[in-house]
Amino acid sequence: MPLADFTDWLDEFTGPSFIWYVKRLTGNDTLANGTHQAGPYIPKEFLFGIFPAINRRDIKNPDTRFDLYIDSHADHRQVRAIYYNNKFHENPTGGRNEARLTGFGGASSALLDPDSTGSLTVFAFALDGSGAATECHVWVCRHETEEELVEDRIGPVEPGKWAIWSPVSSTLPSLFPPAPAPRASCWLEPSEIPPAWLTRFPSGVEIIRKTVELRPDAGRDPDHRLIRRRECEFQIFRSVEEAVELPAITAGFTNVDDFIARAQTILQRRKARSGRSLELHTREIFIEERLREGDDFAHQPESEPGKRPDFLFPSQPAYKDRHFPDARLRMLAVKTTCKDRWRQILNEADRIPVKHLLTLQEGVSESQFREMTGAGVQLVVPMPLVTAFPKSVQPHLQTLESFIADVRLLGVP
Repeated sequence: MPLADFTDWLDEFTGPSFIWYVKRLTGNDTLANGTHQAGPYIPKEFLFGIFPAINRRDIKNPDTRFDLYIDSHADHRQVRAIYYNNKFHENPTGGRNEARLTGFGGASSALLDPDSTGSLTVFAFALDGSGAATECHVWVCRHETEEELVEDRIGPVEPGKWAIWSPVSSTLPSLFPPAPAPRASCWLEPSEIPPAWLTRFPSGVEIIRKTVELRPDAGRDPDHRLIRRRECEFQIFRSVEEAVELPAITAGFTNVDDFIARAQTILQRRKARSGRSLELHTREIFIEERLREGDDFAHQPESEPGKRPDFLFPSQPAYKDRHFPDARLRMLAVKTTCKDRWRQILNEADRIPVKHLLTLQEGVSESQFREMTGAGVQLVVPMPLVTAFPKSVQPHLQTLESFIADVRLLGVP
């Protein structure tokens, strides 16, 4: 389907009678890990909101059926929304208390296809006059360009997170949904935000610095430190964003152009933050692990004219020195998601045949992994995310802590 048709799809299923649930499919959502979850995870509270008929405990496992169309892959199923509630019936201590969608048809469904792991996916639920879902149209993005079209509308959607979006709810719901963040310790109350940040939005480096202050985690390994800080930094960013933008938004706009301009500013800032956040966190952890910038690693150096890998090891001078052994050189690319983006690193750092890639994507299929390794890509995955990958793949992943241990030795004669 041409991109123009996908844009038409986005327009067709955007409006007062639709609500979107958007996420990146994980290895647990698809069949990549061989689990029996039977479909993408959708929060129980969201399903209760759009399928109120299943939100009851007086009967066991209430359910309802509806039509689901995977328009990106010309697939139609009748899917079941069910609330597994036997915790409140025969098994109060170990029973289930979860809502799920089932009946996708196994691996023949694009939603369960292992190769869909990592794909940004839009579930557009059609609502009736009472706000209950009547059917669902789904698009599993097939490449990066389609993902960008979605994120241009709702902002970045990172691995492990999801977005619920409707264009006609309260003021800019996609930008400021009701959030539990104020209950988290990294959420900054207005009195805790540096005054200068309210007049000039802080840079990524400034937010990272505040994150380290709130989450020093000196006793934690680099993998867990990275995951905890990413979550903390996201909360800081959103709290500052709300303090800066929400007053102007609630005050209203005199014309549509001003409204669109403000929304675009917010979305672009979010995309910029998402694009650099992991890179800046990784640099900070390298320094904390006593790797010296300039001597043990180089950040955004020029390897060849027009080529700038995220990190080179042990240094840029070593890479430029033709007498320094190729076998003692490393490069690390940093990409939050890698499903399509991993190919972008293949032409970086010509002297280094194996390209290390740090990612937060929650799983890849076995065939995707074979393609990556065949092209010389070594995935670096924080330890807490390793279990999201197929068991056959897990032994071949490298943790961030292990990678740091390896590069410590590169400069040693």
